[in-house]
Amino acid sequence: MCSWLGKSASSCMRPLSRYARMNKDDDEGLGGQDDSLLWSRDLEKHSQGEFSFAVVQANEVIEDQSQVETGRQATFVGVYDGHGGPEASKYICDHLFRHLLRLARESGAISEDILRNAFAETENGFLSLVRRAYAIKPAMAAIGSCCLVGVIWKGTLYIANLGDSRAIIGSLDRSNKIVAEQLTRDHNASMEEVRKELRTMHPEDSQILVMKHGVWRIKGIIQVSRSIGDAYLKRPEFALDPTFPRFHLPEPIRRPVLRADPSITTRDLQANDKFVIFASDGLWEHLTNQEVVEIVHNSPRVGIARRLLVSALEKAAKKTQIAYNEIKKLDHGVRRHVHDDITIVVIFIDREMLDNKNSAPELSIRGFMDTVGPSNFNFT
Repeated sequence: MCSWLGKSASSCMRPLSRYARMNKDDDEGLGGQDDSLLWSRDLEKHSQGEFSFAVVQANEVIEDQSQVETGRQATFVGVYDGHGGPEASKYICDHLFRHLLRLARESGAISEDILRNAFAETENGFLSLVRRAYAIKPAMAAIGSCCLVGVIWKGTLYIANLGDSRAIIGSLDRSNKIVAEQLTRDHNASMEEVRKELRTMHPEDSQILVMKHGVWRIKGIIQVSRSIGDAYLKRPEFALDPTFPRFHLPEPIRRPVLRADPSITTRDLQANDKFVIFASDGLWEHLTNQEVVEIVHNSPRVGIARRLLVSALEKAAKKTQIAYNEIKKLDHGVRRHVHDDITIVVIFIDREMLDNKNSAPELSIRGFMDTVGPSNFNFT
């Protein structure tokens, strides 16, 4: 594997105290200037246009991981929203793109099958890691992550998703108004179609879905129905005993309760497709799809991901009746009572750049990272 990727992956494990924002937040119109837990990359080029990137931390240890990999031929976006700990999302950040790049180079192309295989290799690799650690650290069996990936190659957009992170596209309709289209399914028990799917797949299990504190949860524990990791809900060998009351199941599972096969969407990009937004569920808790595309469409490109992030934080502030200026003063961990970790990547699509293979630098950018390196991201 190329040396730049090894260097970037090892940097991803630095202690959080050494992370630094890439942007000085010197544009007062964007907001969030003095938010020490907000990081952004305001505008960079990719092979088909430009992109903007922003992350904010809420948990004691950030569980969101993310990356943008750009090359002369393709653009890769990954948003990984961890739960139970950061280990699964970090593992995905370090391995999924590597698997995808290797498989794509072997075939000389990108395809839905290659995406599925990259997800499967990442899942199998993480479960192997859990198996090795289980005797010493059984809690690893309860760590998992949502996984949202997008690839643009030769004018086609490929989206693969596990969990409830979301990708939407902003397109102009016939009256030249911006319209949001959701490209992913939310694999979340709050959705009726997901509950129907679970009941159909597990007709013998009366406890496959449990309403807890007004929220539907799978086995009374988790909301997302697909993930990387969460081994205790996939293989009986990783069952957790009553010393882990939050994750203990009174009856062993007979077959996997959660799935690791992604939903995949393929779209040939059209002239009226203007941008794609990838974000963890923390954004969608506070802003609707249409609100998001209107903010992007009606605002300058520079710093647009940070503008979206601040808009979500201001909505969270209103809900909790705590001013955003006061939220900024909260420590990570405490701040989780107000909002989640949030990652946002906005990818602009410029038609004039689609056929220009040398228009963009090769970059590798990781969420909450202070390094940028060449990517050598080519399939052939």
